Amino acid sequence: MNNTDPVSGYQPYDQPPRADHATRNQAATRRAALAICTIADIAAGVLGLWIVLYLLDANQANTFVEFVRGTADWLSGWAQDIFTMDTDGLRVVLNYGLPAVIYLLIGHGIAARLNRA
Repeated sequence: MNNTDPVSGYQPYDQPPRADHATRNQAATRRAALAICTIADIAAGVLGLWIVLYLLDANQANTFVEFVRGTADWLSGWAQDIFTMDTDGLRVVLNYGLPAVIYLLIGHGIAARLNRA
């Protein structure tokens, strides 16, 4: 009988080493950073999509266009009418583009900070 065999009659097998606490925390932090980046990218993508749809004169009565506009209005509600130009296209680009850039900067900045920790 082998001294390292806990139960005789069973074949021992190699088990992978258990991940230590630091490795698990690092993996969780990277997943959180990826989630934050993804959310920021989606928010900026919706805002950018609305800008493109507006500039291309998309049908405002279309269900998809209404959904994109409503979501973009919600995401950029805090930045509405910061810029009040006479040119509608430029006003939409600035009022929806500014939140998109801010979401990207903040989201990717937080993710980079988490990845460095």
